[in-house]
Amino acid sequence: MSELDSQVPYWDAAAATKTFTHPLHLPWLDLLGRQAAILDYGCGYGRAMAELERHGFDNLTGVDTSPGMLDRARDLHPGMRFALLDTPPLMPCPDAAFDAVLLFAVLTCIPVDEAQDRLIAELHRVLAPGGLLVISDLLLQDDERNRDRYSRHATRYGSYGVFETSDGAVCRHHSRERLCALLAGFETVDTRVIPVRTMNGHASKGIQILARKS
Repeated sequence: MSELDSQVPYWDAAAATKTFTHPLHLPWLDLLGRQAAILDYGCGYGRAMAELERHGFDNLTGVDTSPGMLDRARDLHPGMRFALLDTPPLMPCPDAAFDAVLLFAVLTCIPVDEAQDRLIAELHRVLAPGGLLVISDLLLQDDERNRDRYSRHATRYGSYGVFETSDGAVCRHHSRERLCALLAGFETVDTRVIPVRTMNGHASKGIQILARKS
C-alpha cells in the first residue's frame, strides 16, 4: 500500500484517543461455530475482537498496520493474538487460513481503488471456501457538509467521496456501486444500512455487508 492508503503516522498519533463504534451484528456470526478461525483485518485497539471473545469465539487473530494501535490493543487485551502488517495488504499466512474475516471501518481509510482491490483479493485468498467476509463501512452521505468536502477534494484525489478530515486523515465514503464492484468475487448474502458515529463524532449512514467466498 502507498503511504496515502496506510497513513501509519496518523493512526499511531491517534491510537490513544480514537473510539471506534461500528457494531457487530451477532446474528451473522451465529453462522459460525465458536471455534471458527476469525481474522480482524485492521483490528485497531482490539474492540471487535474483545466483543467476539465475550460471545464465546476463541480462535481470533488481529492484524493492523499501526504499531501504536497494536500497543494499545496489547495493553487492553494481553491474552489476545495481534500481529503487525509489514507489507500490507499481504499477510504471512497460507491460503484458506480463516473461516471469517472482519473488515470494520477499513475501506474508509484506503482512498485509492487499486489498494482496495488488492486488499479484497488478499482477503479472498486467506478465506476458506465458503468463508465469510463481514464489512462495516460508510456510504456516501447526502448532507451539505459532506457534499461540499467531496467536491472540494475530488480533483486532488481522483474520486468523489474522498476527503481530508480536520485532524489530518484522508478518508473515503462509498457508493453502493463501488462496494458491489469491489465484492464481485464474492456472493453477497445480506446487507443492512445502519446509523454509525464516526471516529470524530459525526452521525453518519453506514452499511454492513455479509459476503461469502464461493
